[in-house]
Amino acid sequence: MSVAPVDPREDLVNHLPAMRAFAISLTRNHAAADDLVQDTIVKAWRNIERFTPGTDLKAWLFTILRNTFYSDIRKRKHEVADPDGLFAASLSEKPAHDAKLAFNDFLVAFDKLSPEQREVLILVGANGYSYEEAAGMMGVAIGTAKSRANRARNRLCDLLGMSSTRDDLVRSDSATLAVVIRSAYSAA
Repeated sequence: MSVAPVDPREDLVNHLPAMRAFAISLTRNHAAADDLVQDTIVKAWRNIERFTPGTDLKAWLFTILRNTFYSDIRKRKHEVADPDGLFAASLSEKPAHDAKLAFNDFLVAFDKLSPEQREVLILVGANGYSYEEAAGMMGVAIGTAKSRANRARNRLCDLLGMSSTRDDLVRSDSATLAVVIRSAYSAA
């Protein structure tokens, strides 16, 4: 008389206490251990066709449990605890079209400056020349270059609806800052 082989699904329940003890030894937390055992049973049930009948079911289950535990640890290394959502909110980025629109506004305002004002802002602000170097290139006195740059920055800020204070400029887009701040603070 031969004994019919036991379906491994029916034998899973017999290994629950040992699996729970092993899970507790890994997690050091009863709730986490119960979750780990549950995940292990679900994975074993879904992949029962991979189990080779006649081999050690307990060893197979323990391997799944251990691999699940270590996979969860690897996943958690890349996760950030963010219960209030502050970290996620800091990762947001302004859409690229906002920068294009701001740059277009800047170009329209820049075109409204006099040729002398545009020239000094391009030399001092965009290219980073000193007032002395810019004055030499424009053939004017240093004071004239400084005066033109100051008037140009103020006019540009007025046209863009910004104040000419440093705090307001720092909150501006990079296209505007390239000319305005650099000319205001780098070449002084």
